[in-house]
Amino acid sequence: MIMSEIYMKLNNVTKEFGTDFFGKNKFKAVNNVSFDIKKGEILSLIGESGSGKTTIGKMILRLIKPTSGHILFNDKNIWEIKNTKSYYRYVQAIFQDPFSSFNTLFKVDRVFKMIFDNFFPAEKNRLEKIEKTITQVGMNPKNILGKYPHQLSGGQLQRLLIARALLMDVKILVADELISMLDASTRIDVLNLLESIRKETGMAIVFITHDLSLGYYLSDRTLIMYKGEIVEHGDTEKVYKNPQHPYTKMLLNSVPEINKKWNLNEEFIPEAIIKEIERFYFENKYLKYSDLINGCKEIEKDHIVKVRG
Repeated sequence: MIMSEIYMKLNNVTKEFGTDFFGKNKFKAVNNVSFDIKKGEILSLIGESGSGKTTIGKMILRLIKPTSGHILFNDKNIWEIKNTKSYYRYVQAIFQDPFSSFNTLFKVDRVFKMIFDNFFPAEKNRLEKIEKTITQVGMNPKNILGKYPHQLSGGQLQRLLIARALLMDVKILVADELISMLDASTRIDVLNLLESIRKETGMAIVFITHDLSLGYYLSDRTLIMYKGEIVEHGDTEKVYKNPQHPYTKMLLNSVPEINKKWNLNEEFIPEAIIKEIERFYFENKYLKYSDLINGCKEIEKDHIVKVRG
């Protein structure tokens, strides 16, 4: 497959869910979202629970279908691709709980066997390729192969899932809260592994997280999500150093600073941020439409903020 520099495009994607038994009342989990995923980049989707970031990940993985809008992979609508095996050959995911990705009744080797059986049945040097890939993710094959999932740590299992993606030559890897269940000492190793892999292979990584520090450490571009919408996005350094949207500012201000005394009595009041956002949109309502794109304003190159509600 010949791939362009832009692997995937999401164009005006919306996802609605019914909130009652008959589905008459609708809730927009994702509302009119557009962005692209480029070769070799790490793109972070950041937001609180319910912001819509995981729903976007599921739509990219074809687990749920958008209510409206299009998702294009290599310029083809992913829901018009008849051979789904060819799609999952290039788009894969790693989820928060590594143990849920392995069948406890089988040895971990089975994950690699299934890859070859389904995608590369004619491959003769299976073991050699498996061992090379496991070594590539920083583990000794002799200490891994032949083991059951419960005999390995969460960090080892996550590395095996990354090895699976490498073996398939995946183009887009959706990493949903990838390291949330790992020990602090293991987290940085997995993040550095992802960083080195994307440089070596050109794999694009969609990093879904609620942790701003992880997003800053790892990502090239950042999308801040609030109530199903992208409220600020662009170059990670620019978004973090010069936040414009009230929600982005609130997220950054909520990160504890080690060198400052914490105010344990300070409370987060959801209504307060809602009022701040409403005030922000009101203050920008007189901006010329010619200066906006879909209600968003360009602060500087590679830094966009939503200014219209």
